[in-house]
Amino acid sequence: MKDFVLECCVENLISAINGKKGGATRYELCSNLVIGGTTPDIELFRQVKTHADLVTNVLIRPRFGDFLYNEYEVEEMISQIERFRIEGAEGVVIGALNKDGSLDEDSMKRMIEAAKDMKVTLHRAFDMCQDIFVTAEKAIDMGVKTILTSGQRNSCIEGVDNLSRLNKEFGNKVEILAGGGVKTASLKELYEKTKIRSFHMSGKEVVDSGMIYRNPFVSMGLPNMSQYDLWITSEKEIKKAVD
Repeated sequence: MKDFVLECCVENLISAINGKKGGATRYELCSNLVIGGTTPDIELFRQVKTHADLVTNVLIRPRFGDFLYNEYEVEEMISQIERFRIEGAEGVVIGALNKDGSLDEDSMKRMIEAAKDMKVTLHRAFDMCQDIFVTAEKAIDMGVKTILTSGQRNSCIEGVDNLSRLNKEFGNKVEILAGGGVKTASLKELYEKTKIRSFHMSGKEVVDSGMIYRNPFVSMGLPNMSQYDLWITSEKEIKKAVD
């Protein structure tokens, strides 16, 4: 694994523990993976650092949806970045776009300034931008160290051509982190076709809740998804990916 990075995307302490036991290199810590991830609670960060410490990059995303943020949301993200920096996070995972699909350079610069010595990852807002090659250049010039991307497709396998081009053009300047539908079974193909050595995955399994009594007349979950299905990172799956 010394020549590869396996970033484990986790949203609870059990997943972090399993990711570490499985041999993951680092975490992306978030909440609400079912909607693509949002900023985690500071107490979860503290738990992870206490019980399953690895290099931890914290997702900074105030809400579900697109990446066009108003001033209040930008201020919220800057405050979150500052707080996680004080708490000892090694990195933050950020992104913001303008309405025309270009990188919101002003907001990005403000967030990067707040991050100070933390490493900065540009998250999959990158996959929603108008031009990934122009955006990559701008992100690198700003000091972004990692770009998390599926190659502008729903999964890395579908976006393999763009991933290959990105890595060939920018891989010596920034870490291209392949993420989006990454499975253990697809790692070999992704590497062979892109030469990317950094991968992002949750390695999740769906675990049935321990609740015995279940009220059949009330649903607190998302439509078409049982609230009794729990997403947990699998130690076994991460170990397979590492192997």
